Amino acid sequence: MDEKKSIEITTQSQASVISFQSASISDADEINAISNKISDFIEENKPPKLIFDFESVKFFSSQVLGMLINTRTKLSKYNGEVIIIAINPQLHRVFKITNLDKIFRFFPDVKSAIEATNTSEN
Repeated sequence: MDEKKSIEITTQSQASVISFQSASISDADEINAISNKISDFIEENKPPKLIFDFESVKFFSSQVLGMLINTRTKLSKYNGEVIIIAINPQLHRVFKITNLDKIFRFFPDVKSAIEATNTSEN
């Protein structure tokens, strides 16, 4: 059987991009596996920027919010940043309702996220 690929991690221009490959991220075991992959990646690479690409995602459970907060905490130990891109308006509302829109930055795509973060560092 094919093992479902839940995320893809790539590096582009001083930023690592985590692209979700599923329209729905709600299975607790899958989210734990994703979280472990991300933790391992952070430990090995210490990326200055970790961009989460939600373009394919139509639904996620609240456990995903916890994963993003934990990731932000891990990255903040060495001034890393979590950035969210390509999130649909309904999912973005979840961030606003929970006030998490104040701790994450949002951009329409990878290019604008990298450009904006590179500009703000100068």
